[in-house]
Amino acid sequence: MTTYHFEPLSRSTDPITSYQAAESVKEFAKQHQTVIFMCLLKHGALGKDGISKLTGLDSNQVARRLAELQRQGQIALTGRTVKSKSGREEREWHVSPIQRELI
Repeated sequence: MTTYHFEPLSRSTDPITSYQAAESVKEFAKQHQTVIFMCLLKHGALGKDGISKLTGLDSNQVARRLAELQRQGQIALTGRTVKSKSGREEREWHVSPIQRELI
């Protein structure tokens, strides 16, 4: 089972509402990470918008989770770009080679 690590989502100077919001994010962030990881595992390398389309997650949700998954070593950039839904170039992601070996 993959272990996910999260960086603090609020600062010590933030109001209590920020702490409450940060706590509520933790659970669905884990779910989103799993959905994104499994999408890349099943479909291969994709950009943020491709992942969004296949998973039903919002592009902003995907972008936040991609950075977290990259820091955890679960996924990596391919070094290539793909067209986003707006037609611009965006980075392409894949399951990191070390994770593929573990599966």
